[in-house]
Amino acid sequence: MIGIFVLTGCGIQPAANAEKGNSAAEKQELYVSAAASLTDVMKELAADYKKENPNSHIIFNFGSSGALQQAIENGGTADIFFSAATKQMDALDKAGELAPDTRRDLLVNEVVLIVPKGNAKQVQSFEDLNTGKVQKIALGEPKGVPVGQYSEEILKNLNLLDSIKPKVVYGSDVRQVLSWVESGDADCGIVYATDAAISSDVDVVAKAPNGSHKPVVYPAAILKSAKNTAEAEKFMKFIMSDSSKKVFEKYGFEVK
Repeated sequence: MIGIFVLTGCGIQPAANAEKGNSAAEKQELYVSAAASLTDVMKELAADYKKENPNSHIIFNFGSSGALQQAIENGGTADIFFSAATKQMDALDKAGELAPDTRRDLLVNEVVLIVPKGNAKQVQSFEDLNTGKVQKIALGEPKGVPVGQYSEEILKNLNLLDSIKPKVVYGSDVRQVLSWVESGDADCGIVYATDAAISSDVDVVAKAPNGSHKPVVYPAAILKSAKNTAEAEKFMKFIMSDSSKKVFEKYGFEVK
């Protein structure tokens, strides 16, 4: 699922309620497509940016990196793309969709196994997924959701993927996986460490073993089709500032 939000003077509101009081000359609208795992940190950073740039209106499109990539390729409006993996950014780069020399690898994340708070089923490790303790495992859909791709890579390396597949339910993005585990609709799930950290309804029981998956790198780039390149460059510079680095780190990201 892809969610669209607009940052106004009063906070994040639905796009349909975007502030109409400013003239077109005063408005600096910026369309940002960002991986679902960045939802909370990007909203906070955008609010900080708004304090310094009161005429800026940031319209977010949050979703799986694969769905966002597809939307951009199909002509969807976006000035900046923040992906949760290099695969989707590489595809846009190959298709000539990125503005030259604007791509940056910004962040690093970890992948973890989570269970509902309290861990009633006493799941302790990835190996427990292949036992009677677990009946339903939530993963990101691997075709378009980077955390799903990392999850399958981990499970393949642990020789678990084929045996646990009958138990798997696939979410449309990492936040859906998190939600299913929070509610108990799934016995466990695989998400990013930063998603687990924002929830008081899950416990982390294991981190992905070292070397079991490709590094989780978040690249960002301005798009060639950007309608507000100057504002996009300004926001990218802000995102890479020392103050923004502290915010990313607060949410558990490692800044490259």
